Amino acid sequence: MSWGKRLALIALVAFLAALGGTYAGRAIFAPQRQSETELHALLHKELSLDATQAAKIEAIEQRFAVRRRALELEMRAANAHLAAAMQAEHGYGPEVTAAIDHTHQVMGEMQKETLQHLFAMRAVLKPAQAAKFDSTVVKALSPEVPAPEAQ
Repeated sequence: MSWGKRLALIALVAFLAALGGTYAGRAIFAPQRQSETELHALLHKELSLDATQAAKIEAIEQRFAVRRRALELEMRAANAHLAAAMQAEHGYGPEVTAAIDHTHQVMGEMQKETLQHLFAMRAVLKPAQAAKFDSTVVKALSPEVPAPEAQ
């Protein structure tokens, strides 16, 4: 392999590793998302939960926090596996493909468990509270998209 091709390959691998690291950093170490903050503020301040509801929701949140942390650690491991596969294969080979599939599986599991967590909390609410909760969830999942600028 010529010196120029080696340099190009090294640059490509470095770029992909940086891209993967940036994604991992944002996914794992990002501050709490605004939608989560809004939802927790709604639950704890605006819905006037009774003592039984508050206790049930607290228990649900504690269980989810443990599971979420486990999934975050699994995501970190999946990203490390992806980085190792990229370094070993220097291309889009079978190990990189498997690592990407594993990363997507973990991300999907996180999304599913987050939704199960939301529905578990919703089940504790009275109908009027659930309507406010639903509105906040919908707002969080579908933020306004700015219109494209006129050319």
